[in-house]
Amino acid sequence: MSTNLTIEPKIKPILDPEYVPAILWTQAYAELCETDPQSSELAIALSRNDGTVFTHKTKILPHTGDNITLNNKHIERLIKFLLWQKGGSKITIGGNDDIAKYIKSVYSQDGERSFDYDFMGRKMFVETMTIESSSIADMPEANERNVALGRNLDGCRIGFDLGGSDRKAAAVIDGKVVFSEEIEWDPYFEKDPNYHYEGIQDSLKRAAAKLPRVDAIGGSAAGCYVNNEVRAGSLFRGVSEEDFEKSVRKIFFKIKEEWNNIPFEVANDGEVTALAGSMSLQDNAVLGIAMGTSVAAGYCDKDGHITPWLNELAFVPVDYRDDAPADEWSGDIGCGVQYFCQQGIARLVPAAGIDLPADMPFPEQLIEVQKLMAENDDRARKIYETVGTCFGYAVAYFAKFYEIKNLLLLGRVTSGEGGQIIIDKTEEVLKTEFPELATKISISTPDEQLKRHGQAIAAASLPALS
Repeated sequence: MSTNLTIEPKIKPILDPEYVPAILWTQAYAELCETDPQSSELAIALSRNDGTVFTHKTKILPHTGDNITLNNKHIERLIKFLLWQKGGSKITIGGNDDIAKYIKSVYSQDGERSFDYDFMGRKMFVETMTIESSSIADMPEANERNVALGRNLDGCRIGFDLGGSDRKAAAVIDGKVVFSEEIEWDPYFEKDPNYHYEGIQDSLKRAAAKLPRVDAIGGSAAGCYVNNEVRAGSLFRGVSEEDFEKSVRKIFFKIKEEWNNIPFEVANDGEVTALAGSMSLQDNAVLGIAMGTSVAAGYCDKDGHITPWLNELAFVPVDYRDDAPADEWSGDIGCGVQYFCQQGIARLVPAAGIDLPADMPFPEQLIEVQKLMAENDDRARKIYETVGTCFGYAVAYFAKFYEIKNLLLLGRVTSGEGGQIIIDKTEEVLKTEFPELATKISISTPDEQLKRHGQAIAAASLPALS
């Protein structure tokens, strides 16, 4: 049975007209639930081994007949979003044993979501993922704690940022950048973890040479970090599991020891970007999304705090069609990585009628599309319009899970005129389909100060001196 409800977006992506926005599918499903008096409540809890518990409630149709397929899709896609937004190794489902049984079969070693099962369990939280059924009354209670990291500008600090193509470091004295440097590197498929260690240390030493002393070090990097421990990171994809456990998981503990155990904090680069945006805008409730090698995201809540959430929006579902494009890493379909990064640009190149070698790396394809856009090529324009339309609907969906006042958009895909087209189409979708959100959410890109020094200052500000 097809699980696509009757949905007609008011604005269709010009190069991807079959796109089924998650927000419209879930709205249509919710309307069915509202009109069916037999609909019931279903509760979801994601738990971590440190006691953190995230909870979410929804409604489901009577779990019979054709509704079974719709219910299963609604809950599976919802859990997928929550896992990569917030993260947890134990899923508790309250209100329907059959749906819990279905989710347990999907999120298993041999199930469709074996990637998520293994990543969230063994890799991320270092334990086997479990799925349990519960009554609504016996569901775990929410237990969330946001992290009051950052905004510490006193003293002599180093801020660093580790990206897929370069590593940056800055020397900061009382909030003022006195030195910054960007060095190219290629960590993704490097097998020797010493390459990463020596590269990081090199950048720190070069920044330290510009300071009278080093009081604290703060850093941002692509990946998932818990209390400075590397749980997962694309920067270390080339390292074997054995070397990861031996030399990568505690790499920042070793670096901290080398720097005499001064205050030292590392956070996901998306979180630091959101913090930097909040500090620059002097406002909170900031969702930062970087469209680059992948889709990096971070969130600074209404109180100006970084959350302990994962915010890995590359893996969240945004397209609910049954034959959506698949991510070659996770195997899942319709997820953000296929739409909002250089991989998403490359996916649209053939549809735009642009002839590029199929084996051309994604970064090079993006460069070619940007060149065409600079020449006002209509084919390139359609690519950016398609990305912007898809993103507009995705933003509306994100707003169901995040309180968004400021949306900070950055990354190589947003460079040049193409970035403005993405923003224009995003705003058009919001104004047309979701006018309340259009008046609430302000979309911006980094100013020159934020581009040059904002990330470094925010990273350097993570640790407190006391």
